[in-house]
Amino acid sequence: MIALPDQLFYNTGIFTYIWIVTNRKPKERRGKVQLINAVDLFTKMRKSLGNKRNEIGDAQRAEIVAVYGAFLENERSKIFDNADFGYHQITVERPLRLNFAATPERIERLKAERAFHNLASSKKKGKAAEQEIAAGEILQEEILAALAPLDQGKIWRDRAKFEVVLNQAMKDGGIKLAASTRKSILASVSERDETAEICRDADGNPEPDSELRDYENIPLKEDIHDYFDREVKPYVADAWIDGEKTKVGYEIPLTLSVAAKKGTSLAVEKEPPVRLRYGLFLTRAFFPWPVCASLGDR
Repeated sequence: MIALPDQLFYNTGIFTYIWIVTNRKPKERRGKVQLINAVDLFTKMRKSLGNKRNEIGDAQRAEIVAVYGAFLENERSKIFDNADFGYHQITVERPLRLNFAATPERIERLKAERAFHNLASSKKKGKAAEQEIAAGEILQEEILAALAPLDQGKIWRDRAKFEVVLNQAMKDGGIKLAASTRKSILASVSERDETAEICRDADGNPEPDSELRDYENIPLKEDIHDYFDREVKPYVADAWIDGEKTKVGYEIPLTLSVAAKKGTSLAVEKEPPVRLRYGLFLTRAFFPWPVCASLGDR
């Protein structure tokens, strides 16, 4: 990738980057990325044309071509492994913790739940619809009546224990709950609580809390678990990695070629990167498949 000067075009003054992409790399270039810093290779125009104030002359073009062809590291050229720009994006999960209480405020939330509201609705017509709606309204009242005794100022911080109480309340009321209605009840009468027990699935595994979900980009050359133990675990001890969601991506920070000239490391300024994710998706949008197919491996 070659970083060119700014102010080269009539209608914009932005910096320009040339990507040289091929599936016919010579052996020495395979698995490598060359970054060339040519931002100062230009001559000033005697008269500007809109935003165009600079131009690249024959001498500057020849120097750029020579630097590219030499494929050596120097003050203008830096060479990296493909993996230097790659990363694993991991999904960091934390357990769901809820408390449960049948307070008036939470019962009002239940009444607004779609599944609960739909108990007293019908897609039928005429008398059949009226009968179905009437039966649903009765069921709604029965559910609310069964929940009422639970409002005694008690808060359950263990979902499994609350479900035992809920099941008994519905059984005493002669109510059989559909799965969607049961889910609405649990969602309405619960709130997140860091002091509560972890909610677990049928196999005893902790359920993730989507509101606490986070993502980390880890360099390909670094072990995922070493990074996780060092950078995440000390701060959130109950976190874990969802391995099924791990993805591989590539990014080239646009300041990298400038930083390379200054002799700095890959830890450069935080600017929006040119990002190649999920099998070079963005690259495929600009280059034909036969050209970009080799980028990941060569």
